Amino acid sequence: MVIKTYDAYTRLSTMEADRYANFLFENQEGKKATKQAIRKAIQYSTKDIPGLGGYVFAMEDKDEILGLAVVNKTGMGDYIPENFLVFFVIHREHRGYDIEKKLLDYTLQYCKGDVAIHITSENQYPNKEFFEEKGFHTTHLEMRLNR
Repeated sequence: MVIKTYDAYTRLSTMEADRYANFLFENQEGKKATKQAIRKAIQYSTKDIPGLGGYVFAMEDKDEILGLAVVNKTGMGDYIPENFLVFFVIHREHRGYDIEKKLLDYTLQYCKGDVAIHITSENQYPNKEFFEEKGFHTTHLEMRLNR
């Protein structure tokens, strides 16, 4: 089992980025993001589109993806966390085997500064309790006006 790290300097091939986007789309729970939104978050992380970048962390065993974390840098600090954990998804068949703990520990060690995540529903996996056990806490209620 290995965790691969991608960013602006360690680029993802188009084929690998598509593989990761498909994994995230197929294994996400709760409110589902579109493949287009997933692909955009990955591209932002690796600076394939303009922005501050971030990271893609892929936990794999041989050629099988066990879990993925996508972090986008916000550039904010002080009033908004410097890192936003956009996607944190574990393969459905590998949940509950400490993969989520190992991947999150690695992600948090790698990211400098505060980290935020949105929990969209009780059926999201991992759920709110998992992140609270790792030190995350609720700071506010987010409201959106989607246009």
